[in-house]
Amino acid sequence: MRRADRVGFAASFLCAVHCALLPVALALVPAFGLSLGGWVDIDQAFVVFATLLGATTLTLGWRRHRAFHAWALLLPGLALVWAGAFTHLHDHTITHAVVMAAGGLLLAAAHLMNLRLTHAHHRG
Repeated sequence: MRRADRVGFAASFLCAVHCALLPVALALVPAFGLSLGGWVDIDQAFVVFATLLGATTLTLGWRRHRAFHAWALLLPGLALVWAGAFTHLHDHTITHAVVMAAGGLLLAAAHLMNLRLTHAHHRG
């Protein structure tokens, strides 16, 4: 479970960075004479993966430490990334980037909190 939380933390943090930098990259693509034809949008697939990974690792963690602190971060984070990926916000504007980056940071924080709660439970 610790490994899954570490993967979740790293993936969520990288997602937040990706979402923060994507608008800059999209703005620069035409400047280099490139196009994005046929580019697959991975936001939605990543959100589904992040949901499954987060729910699984936090459920396993809760069974050990019985604290809901990590869930208090995960649920709003998931709400943000789902809104950013599956609503009208999924238009790759700055609003989309902010919503997805904030959600990704909350997901990363949830995994980190779960790791710390699990570690504290093992020590105590």
